[in-house]
Amino acid sequence: MVEVTVTPRSSLADRPVQIQARGLSPSQLVTLRASLMDEQGEHFEARAFFRADEAGEVDPGRHAALGGSYSGVWPMGLLWFLQPKTPFRRLMKRDVAGSPFLVRLEVFDGLCLVTGPQDQPLASCEAERWYVGPGVQRVPIREGSVRGALFLPP
Repeated sequence: MVEVTVTPRSSLADRPVQIQARGLSPSQLVTLRASLMDEQGEHFEARAFFRADEAGEVDPGRHAALGGSYSGVWPMGLLWFLQPKTPFRRLMKRDVAGSPFLVRLEVFDGLCLVTGPQDQPLASCEAERWYVGPGVQRVPIREGSVRGALFLPP
């Protein structure tokens, strides 16, 4: 049975995670895709093509991507290379304290340049990427012409 995992499943956005796909056939060509919807409803995604190792596993931290949004060994490449579907949009978190970005990770059989609703992934999972740690308090600052926010640790 094919599975894709992110460890840890919930983490701060500046912390590394480990992405792995298991249960594949040895030397199987697959596409790993990461996607998310921002707070404005804009869709971002990255994809990379891999060949599974002899154990039927793909780990972007150990195996080189053969192409897609990037190539080579990039452990966090699927998150770093997220691109908007609409040109010139930026991935920016507005509500940093209230909710995480939910990143969907999927593995598809073969090389998938585009995927539609009819394309079913072999496996998928979801990861939470938080911008503020638990217990951190956000205090808005307005003093004269200065605007900002103070983040106080627990």
